[in-house]
Amino acid sequence: MAFTGFTDEAFSFYEGLLADNSKAYWTAHKETYERHVRGPMTELFAELEPEFGPAKMFRPYRDVRFSHDKSPYKTHQGGHTGDGFYFQLDADGLMVAGGMYAPTPDQLRRYRAAVDAESTGKALQTIVGDLHDMEIAGDRLKTRPRGFTEDHPRIELLRHRSLYAHEGWPADPWMRTPEVIDRVRASWRRLRPLVEWGGEHIGPPDFTR
Repeated sequence: MAFTGFTDEAFSFYEGLLADNSKAYWTAHKETYERHVRGPMTELFAELEPEFGPAKMFRPYRDVRFSHDKSPYKTHQGGHTGDGFYFQLDADGLMVAGGMYAPTPDQLRRYRAAVDAESTGKALQTIVGDLHDMEIAGDRLKTRPRGFTEDHPRIELLRHRSLYAHEGWPADPWMRTPEVIDRVRASWRRLRPLVEWGGEHIGPPDFTR
């Protein structure tokens, strides 16, 4: 089926889950999740696939084995392409992102080597600068990484242990329409230089950690 938008039920489902993150709530509202969250998101990804490739949705269940928070369900639904484009729906609205999320040690070494190199490092600086109206995020060291000086011209980028850009929109009537496709597509196109830089110099993103 063609994507027609996200209904109000999609956002109210997560409002309810925030208030009652329990198996009882999930079981009682599972049909709402399937019909208003998972189904439309699958349709959205199908619309975007010809340009960005297939996307995979994350499981809605949290891994609580090593967490003090034993809430069983994620309070958002996310999905990603193999290249590093990301989409998320939660109670507040929609969010899109792209970049390097959870690099392995080898990927992180390649990232820092590419940032350190003059040509590839300056290219990343330009890409990040062009995304100034999005939020540049990621886990960062408070100090300089080992082997680099504080006066390195790209020390702020070198501090990153993950690097991605994202933007979002609060729940709004346009989200009930196919306009969502155009908005996500436009944002992912803007994020493509960052995603492609990572693919070329770091390797495929790691979403499994």
